Amino acid sequence: MRFKKLDLNLLVALDHMLADRSVSIAADKMHMSQSAMSNALTRLRTYFDDPLLVQVGRRMELTPRAEAMRGPVRDILVRLEATIETAPDFHPRESNREFTILLSDYTQSVFIPEVLALARNEAPGVRFRLQPQTAHPYSLLERGEVDVLVAPEQFCSPEHPAEQIYSDRYVCVVWAGGALAAGSLDQTAYQRAAHAVMVPPNEANSVESLILAERGIERRVEVTTFSFSALPQLIVGTDRIATVHKRLADQAVAHLPLVQKELPITLEPLHQNMQWHSYRSRDPGLGWLLDLFRRAAARLD
Repeated sequence: MRFKKLDLNLLVALDHMLADRSVSIAADKMHMSQSAMSNALTRLRTYFDDPLLVQVGRRMELTPRAEAMRGPVRDILVRLEATIETAPDFHPRESNREFTILLSDYTQSVFIPEVLALARNEAPGVRFRLQPQTAHPYSLLERGEVDVLVAPEQFCSPEHPAEQIYSDRYVCVVWAGGALAAGSLDQTAYQRAAHAVMVPPNEANSVESLILAERGIERRVEVTTFSFSALPQLIVGTDRIATVHKRLADQAVAHLPLVQKELPITLEPLHQNMQWHSYRSRDPGLGWLLDLFRRAAARLD
């Protein structure tokens, strides 16, 4: 199919190449040979009279024209996908639809079990694909690659609908057999102690790290991990402190020899939002999923 003499099939190839800045990666994603993708790039270059991707050292870079096209091309395809994939109605009990959710391992541990428990009774055939957050989680949402993002409000995009579903606060956990287990924990002891801290694999910062840094609170970090849920396990048998979400601490204390302590610094609560692409707001299947999230959040308390 052509529009103004452009083969519209090439738009999908262009979208992948602009996103990945790679002919070979785009070819893999589209299950095409590299030569076929190179041919598509040649045709696009001819049509737009622009090289689009150029070799700079070992990397491919976008030309100014290609950079300007990246957002609009993705926007067109997301609109098209939303129109095609949105069925006029949705019957949970009869559906085998797969929903892709972008979330942290903390959310996966404390919230998603409630979601799955509700879904078991309402939609036994519905499938869930859980993916880890990236440095810029809303970018995957904007590309239409995920259905819902569950993230702190700081990491949501102002361009798409978002709704707070639950809040949590921060506490500390220490080993029950350690020096910090007895008595209360003051700020001086907190800052002098060694800490185990979650550092996202994408080199972003966790919310509590951002807040503590803004307050000028420095921690003596001895252990870092990529997982929130692993933090409590990593301090067992040590005199380290882990600053974690209260719901995660409650789970850990129930199964590990840990003591929960109040954080000696007042931090704003963590507000978890769910966010979805504005073009999918009329999708009845997504509407069911969002309502499922609301009801699962109500069960947390």
